Amino acid sequence: MKRIKLTVAYDGTNCCGWQIQPNGITVQEVLENCLEDLTGKRTEIIGASRTDAGVHALGNVAVFDTDMRMPGEKFSFALNQRLPEDIRIQKSEEVPLDFHPRYRESEKTYLYRILNRQFPIPTERLYSHFTYIPLDIEKMAEAGRYLVGEHDFKSFCGAGAQVKTTVRTVKAVRVSREGSLITIEIRGKGFLYNMVRIIAGSLMEIGGGMYPPEHMKEILEARDRQAAGPTAPARGLTLAGIRYKED
Repeated sequence: MKRIKLTVAYDGTNCCGWQIQPNGITVQEVLENCLEDLTGKRTEIIGASRTDAGVHALGNVAVFDTDMRMPGEKFSFALNQRLPEDIRIQKSEEVPLDFHPRYRESEKTYLYRILNRQFPIPTERLYSHFTYIPLDIEKMAEAGRYLVGEHDFKSFCGAGAQVKTTVRTVKAVRVSREGSLITIEIRGKGFLYNMVRIIAGSLMEIGGGMYPPEHMKEILEARDRQAAGPTAPARGLTLAGIRYKED
């Protein structure tokens, strides 16, 4: 028996998120179906990040165990021949049997894209959030700096989350603009349910002039979801990658 690690990219538009559920097709289910077609056995695939419906990924990580004699690096080719066009394996490799994508120490990088102009662009509608309200990225960047470090992010935790603690460590928050496209990049050790999307919603309120940048500090200190901004739509969010300590 050996463990295979997959780096998975997908367009989340037509999927009901990563994790298998009864009400629609998911990335995990599609991967497991294709793996069963390849190996002849039903095998569970464990994902590092259980992304929500509509969220995209460039580098989610997953593992599965198999007794197939195929070399680890060949699984990417075999699975890509079976997968739909909106899911693609970027890399496959054999890893130690004790490697767990969720419990191994790692840093995740998320990107939130905002189309900020007078009118929407149809080709961007599935991969960014549109707002015509002019956003000041300098104010957004200044607000983002309050989030860097170890804090209690309870204000940025979506309802229904079951976690032992809401304390998390954010390594970096960057805000950049290229033409009419604003990108919020957030890197951290772990994130709460909807945390990145709530941060994006709060930053947009500050960038739009509703609050000054220092309001972000007040949101953190409140430890109350009602203090933060709205949860930004899923389509603007992409899991850019996951870096493990030994990588």
